[in-house]
Amino acid sequence: MPTARATLAENLKHLRAERGMSQEDLALEAELHRTFVAHVERASRNISLDNIEKLAKALGIPTHVLLTPRS
Repeated sequence: MPTARATLAENLKHLRAERGMSQEDLALEAELHRTFVAHVERASRNISLDNIEKLAKALGIPTHVLLTPRS
């Protein structure tokens, strides 16, 4: 079973790409730094719930979707 961090990374990459957004686009929309988004997508950064909410809002999805394993 993947870790929550790995699930978040996979979901973030998939949903961002599905929307045709670059890491920079997502970072700007979420008011975060582009390198922070890159670190989250590589699962190399521990991220706060506040920032998960910002990313979800920028993607237009409920927060829990980012933490739900894909089937």
